[in-house]
Amino acid sequence: MAAQLHSSMADQTLVLSLDDAAHRNALGPEVYASGMEAMALASRSADIGSVVITGTGTVFSAGGNLQRLQANRAQAPEVQAQSIEALHRWIKAIANCPKPVIAAVEGAAAGAGFSLALACDLLVAAEDAVFVMAYSTIGLSPDGGGSWSLAQALPRQLATELLMLGGRIGAPRLHQLGVVNQVAAPGSALDAALLLAQRLNARAPNALASIKALSRQAAELSLEQQLAQESRHFVANLQHANAGIGIAAFLAKARPKFGA
Repeated sequence: MAAQLHSSMADQTLVLSLDDAAHRNALGPEVYASGMEAMALASRSADIGSVVITGTGTVFSAGGNLQRLQANRAQAPEVQAQSIEALHRWIKAIANCPKPVIAAVEGAAAGAGFSLALACDLLVAAEDAVFVMAYSTIGLSPDGGGSWSLAQALPRQLATELLMLGGRIGAPRLHQLGVVNQVAAPGSALDAALLLAQRLNARAPNALASIKALSRQAAELSLEQQLAQESRHFVANLQHANAGIGIAAFLAKARPKFGA
C-alpha cells in the first residue's frame, strides 16, 4: 500500500495523519500531493482555524522511503529532482498557509520527517520522541528545508553537528533549545497539540495570519523593513472587525468571540 495522508476534523482543527505502517510513515509523492491539497483547503476555508500534522501509530515519520530512493538512483536525475520539488512545494505551502500549523510527534522523526516537523509553526513532542537528521548516515544531504530550519533555530555549530553526524536528539533537549514548544507524556502528543490548537482557534485569525507572516519573514528583512511591515499589518488589523470585538471585550473584562 502506498503512503497515505489521512485528513479529519477536530472542531476547527484539520488533522493530517501520515499513514504507512510498513515503512514507518515514510514520505513520498502521494503524501506530498495530499499535503498540498490539504494546505490549500486550510488556507481558503473559514471553518479551519489551524492544522495539526501527526503520524499514525508510534512513529511520526522515518523520512524518505529508502527502497524508492534506491530505485531512483537508476533513473534520470530529473526523477528525484521532481520528487524533491514536490516535497518542497508542500514545505512552502505550510509556510505560506495563513493558519497555524502544529507538528505532533510521537516516536521518531527522521530525515525528511524531522524537516517536516521543523517546517511547522509549532512543535509538540512526546517526552520520549527522538529526532535525527539521518541523511549523512546513508551518504545524503538534507532536503525539506531541514538545514535552513536548524540554522535558523540553533547555533551554527550545533546545527552542523546534527546535520553532519546524524546524531539522535531527544524532545527534552530540543525543548531546552527552544525548537520544541511543548513536551507531552508519551502517547499524548496529538492530544496536547489539539489543546494548543483550540487556544489558537479562539484568537482572531487575521491577527494570527499577520503574526505568522511577520515571524516567517523577520530573518530576511532589515529592522527598517520589518517595522514597515509591522505598520502595514497593524493598521490593516486595527481596521478589521475583530479588533473592535477584541478591544471591546478586553475593556468589558469579557472573552472575545472573533469572526473569520
